[in-house]
Amino acid sequence: MPYLTLLAALAFVLSPLVSGSFGGFDASAFPVPQEEPPVQPAGYAFAIWGVIYLWLLVHAAFGAWARRGDPAWAPTRLPLTISLAVGAFWIPVANASPLWATLMIWGMLLPALAALLRAGRADRWLLRVPLGLYAGWLTAASCVSVGLVLPGWGIVSQVAAAWIALALAAAIAAAAIRGGAGLAYAGAAAWAFVGVAVQNWPAAPLLAAVPLVLAAAVLGLGLLVRPGRA
Repeated sequence: MPYLTLLAALAFVLSPLVSGSFGGFDASAFPVPQEEPPVQPAGYAFAIWGVIYLWLLVHAAFGAWARRGDPAWAPTRLPLTISLAVGAFWIPVANASPLWATLMIWGMLLPALAALLRAGRADRWLLRVPLGLYAGWLTAASCVSVGLVLPGWGIVSQVAAAWIALALAAAIAAAAIRGGAGLAYAGAAAWAFVGVAVQNWPAAPLLAAVPLVLAAAVLGLGLLVRPGRA
């Protein structure tokens, strides 16, 4: 299993090189074109993927080399491998179909959360932190996808979809942190909330202020509820 996890991590990290980069859904890929969606974080926020890719690769390589039989690592491997294997095919799907990409990113998030919440308390920087960053950003990305699909198919307006996505992301993040997801998870989720705030300032002050409050709340909760005390 450690080697399968490493293989899945390699496939996931190399997928942007093989499939081409992803700069966001094409506005015209939706039945109702999504120009300047308020739910989407500002472009700089996606730079976190570079950190996530590198840390996941180090995590998987270290796990295969030095922690093959470690019981603190074992429960994380199957769900993480599933998440990364799905993620390896996400970019080409996202470039073709926002709807299928949304379904897939939820298929990445749920096992990623399972892996994080099953992780042991040892090897914080090589076990819990990379999983936390990955699952935290996926929490935001999954909800952003919902916030794009809903107006993209004419179900609600862009603004209403943004509020729905923010509420959903906040609820998932709070539950995960209460379950012991940790500060790295909280930090990645907060980073996404700040990105949404930047995207909406100054055109929509309320849609900028609320994500900032959510970012502070998520970080505060992450500081209060530490793994092992949740």
